[in-house]
Amino acid sequence: MTLNGKVCLITGGAHGIGAATAREFASRGADLAICSRHVDDESARQLKHDLELLNRRVLLIPADVSDPAQAASCVEQTAANFDRLDVLIHSAGGAAPGGILDVSPDVWYRAFDIHVHAIFHLVRAAAPHIAKNGGGAILLISSAAGARGCAGAIAYGVAKGAIPQFTRALARELSSANIRVNCVSPGIIRTRFQDFLTPEQVRRNIEERIPLHREGRPEDVAAALAALAENEFITGATLPIDGGMAMRMV
Repeated sequence: MTLNGKVCLITGGAHGIGAATAREFASRGADLAICSRHVDDESARQLKHDLELLNRRVLLIPADVSDPAQAASCVEQTAANFDRLDVLIHSAGGAAPGGILDVSPDVWYRAFDIHVHAIFHLVRAAAPHIAKNGGGAILLISSAAGARGCAGAIAYGVAKGAIPQFTRALARELSSANIRVNCVSPGIIRTRFQDFLTPEQVRRNIEERIPLHREGRPEDVAAALAALAENEFITGATLPIDGGMAMRMV
């Protein structure tokens, strides 16, 4: 499936992996709806400006997709504005600190609301629109933490671990509508999410944990998402984007 002329909705699309993905899809000819809690800040406005310089149509939608009504509204606003929807990417997320004995119930529930429950509400709203145009793609973002566990952030790790299973279930159910569902599992990607790391932790990650000996870039994830959107014979897959970290046990 070529992305030229297609419409893509990206949640969490104003920063980090979401913004890089918007740029990648726009470079391939897609029009973008970008849903975020931060569409009014300078980086979101600059992103919209840059995409419009590529002659792409861009819609910024302020929303918190952990809220069911706002998640559904993002989809409906996209379909109403562009008169179609071809690709849904759920990139919105956030940290959820705390181990099993100290994580607060609010943090636990918030992690599942934004990482898992949002998918439920987004897909229920989006699938009929995507099917109406002959099919398309749904792309989800898990994490190496979902496969390996995440000490000190159990809610995040468990929520991210649910996404590959959600991917497989959706891929089976939506295949009859020619909707492909795939997932990427990023490792250590240099975004604001990694700002808490000390220089020593960064050094250890690069030298000891990542076989390619560098942190990933948001653009690495964006390129993989675009490839999965365009490939018409991949569904139900989870692709590690981690520089080989999944091969290491440390």
